[in-house]
Amino acid sequence: MNYPTPPNLAQQRLAQIRALDLPGEIRIMNVCGGHERSISMAGLRTLLPKPIRLIPGPGCPVCICPEEDVYQAIQLALQTQAVLASFGDMLRVPVNVPKGQIRSLEQAKAAGADVRPVASPRDAVRIARENPGKPVVFHAVGFETTLAPIAAMIAEGMPDNLFLLLSGRLTWPAVAALLDSEEPGFDALIAPGHVSTVMGPEEWGFVVNDHHIPTAIAGFTPDSLLDAVYSVLNQVLRGKPELENCYPLAVKPGGNPKARQCLDDCFDVVTANWRGIGAIPASGLELKARYDAHNARLHFPSFNDAARRRAGEMPPGCECARVVLGKITPSECRIYGSPCTPRNPVGPCMVSDEGACRIWWAAGVRKEAAQGVS
Repeated sequence: MNYPTPPNLAQQRLAQIRALDLPGEIRIMNVCGGHERSISMAGLRTLLPKPIRLIPGPGCPVCICPEEDVYQAIQLALQTQAVLASFGDMLRVPVNVPKGQIRSLEQAKAAGADVRPVASPRDAVRIARENPGKPVVFHAVGFETTLAPIAAMIAEGMPDNLFLLLSGRLTWPAVAALLDSEEPGFDALIAPGHVSTVMGPEEWGFVVNDHHIPTAIAGFTPDSLLDAVYSVLNQVLRGKPELENCYPLAVKPGGNPKARQCLDDCFDVVTANWRGIGAIPASGLELKARYDAHNARLHFPSFNDAARRRAGEMPPGCECARVVLGKITPSECRIYGSPCTPRNPVGPCMVSDEGACRIWWAAGVRKEAAQGVS
């Protein structure tokens, strides 16, 4: 591909896309929540030709964190002497409980629990060192990009009073599950840049090799995203799917070997639950046995009985699971905007900055203005 040069790279690429003779509707899924935010904030959907549909996919770890794990974190904060540390987005994620009961870590904090938002694993280590007489539970949620520094924290050695409630997930198995379903819902894929920086572009080869779907890895600027759109459109027109790296400044063959080794040394890959979606094989990470001394699931009571696991779906009326899977757009959810808003989120996709519903709302998309992804 011949890349135009700055300063008008994005405008030039957009003109090239508009000049393509497209055969009809082409559905392109962008997996990453960061991609969705860049697409929405730059207004790319309004600029691209109508046959091109950009579909947000399963790229928000907060949105798919199992309900039972969030409930466990809330109960640990309320019913034990532990300090509960979690990434800021997780504090407002609601769980399914009867009306009047505490339904989020934010509410637990307001009720007196010692809940502390953190921005990085180092914050959790600092809190543990500042409170040597108290157990500190770090509810660690994230995909590969977040899990790599968590693994580094583990490898460097954690304070004895720091425990992990791990809700880590791998990105590619969710895409594989979609492609293995009867209706994948997309014709081309924009693969996540940050994940590929850690894991390497090769991780997405299965999309092309096994499913013959055009794929491009993108960064987070409009020009990189438009490069990826242009790449997959040309692959469709040529009838030759391939994997193209449109983020070469950060994504290198093999990814980051040290980060990958750290992940392998600290975690086992297991079947894991995704909220509202179900169990996906080889999609979760859990601490290796050598780190049992820091595994919160082994040192604290479990509040996840069978009834809680059965309740581990989205809240009533919430269609976040279908949004995450790219089956509907955020504005097609029945409760988008009323009653579900960022100020009063009903489902997790309206909480996180990487959740498609929150992103669309922040970009000014209201129900009456959006009929499908365009």
